[in-house]
Amino acid sequence: MKWRGSLGARPAGGDSTHFRVWAPRRRSVEVVVKGGSRPLPLAGDAQGYFEAVHPVAVGALYKYRLDSSEEFPDPASRFQPEGPHGFSEVVDAYAHPWTDGDWKGVSCIRGQVLYELHLGAFTPEGTYRAAIAKLPLLKELGVTCLELMPLHTFPGRFNWGYDGAQLFAPSGQYGRPEDLRAFVEAAHALGLGVLVDVVYNHLGPDGNYLAQYSPDYFTRKYENEWGEPTNFDDGAAAGPSRDFFIQNACAWVAEYHFDGLRLDATQALYDDGPCHIVQELTRAVREAAAGRGVLVIAENEPQDELCVRSVERGGWGTDALWVDDFHHSARVAATGRAEAYLQDYRGTAQELLSCTLRNSLYQGQYYRWQKKARGSPLLRVPASACVFYLQNHDQLANMLQGQRLHRICGERLARALTTLWLLLPQTPLLFMGQEWFANSPFFYFVDHKPELQPLVRKGRDQFLGQFESARHALEHEGYVEHVDEKAFTLSRLDWSERERHTGPLTLHRELLRLRREDSVLARQDSGQLTGAVLSPLALVLRYSGSEQEGDRLLLVNLGGELELSPCPEPLLAPPRDEGWRLGLSSEEVRFGGAGSCSLESLRVETSWRVPGMTALWMTSTGRSGQGLGPQKAG
Repeated sequence: MKWRGSLGARPAGGDSTHFRVWAPRRRSVEVVVKGGSRPLPLAGDAQGYFEAVHPVAVGALYKYRLDSSEEFPDPASRFQPEGPHGFSEVVDAYAHPWTDGDWKGVSCIRGQVLYELHLGAFTPEGTYRAAIAKLPLLKELGVTCLELMPLHTFPGRFNWGYDGAQLFAPSGQYGRPEDLRAFVEAAHALGLGVLVDVVYNHLGPDGNYLAQYSPDYFTRKYENEWGEPTNFDDGAAAGPSRDFFIQNACAWVAEYHFDGLRLDATQALYDDGPCHIVQELTRAVREAAAGRGVLVIAENEPQDELCVRSVERGGWGTDALWVDDFHHSARVAATGRAEAYLQDYRGTAQELLSCTLRNSLYQGQYYRWQKKARGSPLLRVPASACVFYLQNHDQLANMLQGQRLHRICGERLARALTTLWLLLPQTPLLFMGQEWFANSPFFYFVDHKPELQPLVRKGRDQFLGQFESARHALEHEGYVEHVDEKAFTLSRLDWSERERHTGPLTLHRELLRLRREDSVLARQDSGQLTGAVLSPLALVLRYSGSEQEGDRLLLVNLGGELELSPCPEPLLAPPRDEGWRLGLSSEEVRFGGAGSCSLESLRVETSWRVPGMTALWMTSTGRSGQGLGPQKAG
């Protein structure tokens, strides 16, 4: 049975529409149809809901008049063709002739390769239709699931999406609702899942009219660094407020066939009630999917295990958790700078190894940056439930000049880090263009009205100022951080680079192939993984396979050439009567490197010699006598 929300304007048959809105502190609510002759009244009830059926056809434009005075868009509008301040449009959310009836959805996080993208910057056109043409390239790369940055209607011509105004209405800057449905449908036809990022911890500063209908959508019970926090537990009004946001989550899944959600900043979804809002929302979304599999992924800065703990054990029951620790340690390793929120990381082999084996680094220890303990134990969480990344929208934009990692540390070190990251059991998330080492930066960008834009610019400078190097550049070197149209234009991908940057693209493609086809890797089982530190910047990981499969070995050296003599580390020893076969080196010419090494040069009589800034993947022959690489050494 199809999920159908109760809020907003819903076609009721015969060119009529059912309108329903929550406005408990208003005396009257009327529908004002653009071009209509008179306002159409809605009847109120004891809970503060106003509703009625009126002869208004699909496609009509309307607003709500509150207390016979001011007019505002519908807070549950399905489309805002004139932007967040304009009229809402009556949309039939179930009129699309879907052709993905055989699509079963995405029911398991294990095996997924996530790909985050911003619709406006993904293609030169910045539309749903233009993005469809790029989907086969992502499928061929090895991506399994797209993760779209927020699509909520926002003010201005461009925006990250985290300043949402109308949450139910996908932004008209990217196309119409039917274009978005066509995009999701095209992805499903290729076997790609599609998630969408939703923001429920606050709304944007412009075009958000929820408080006009009821200030009880928000609460002063808590503090929120991004804006007034939404209300999930403050008084009797919390019930309708919760319902509004839960209905929004369900609408993305039911009306657009999204395969799940990424919940932004769940640590700021404050709820002291018996059933946390994330738990209730996750359950509702799965029910709204009507049998299709959906994923719910939580962003949670403290990396709280509660997010992915099962409901039966008192958790929220989401499928996966973004883990910043891996990125933070890898970024310090790549840049040599431990500033601001990176100050509690050293970027050592020990950190990267510990994060790999235990899913995160901070699991309750004191965190100097926040002056308090941070994190919770993730050791018993399946590795696949932890999302690791080297880049994402936040972390790129928090780099001065929005620079990509390879632009800062060089391609050789970036290839080694990429090889480590993509061969780990945790679920990887790529950021658009990362697969070909895109040179386009990714800035923070917004297009607010003139009185707001300077305030955003000031706030952005203050945020970047937490990094000492950025503060010096802003205050003494004449650097200007753009957040306007220039920032947006520079952030657009240059797809012609993909044809030229064949080395990094081949590397990513080959590593993702290994994740799929190597039976040991594909299990994503951290229990089969052991590791050791070889030097402050070098580590070894050993993957235990069955007797038939043999073992796997990953050597990563982020420093200069390393000679291990003597070499007492047992993880380097091949299984009995077997040798190692070199399957892949991050320095192969086909990946843009200077050339690989031979096993003979690695393992000499008295020592192991590991080349600098290189990652090496090896296999043992196993009982079947078959390895994955051409070179063998005892």
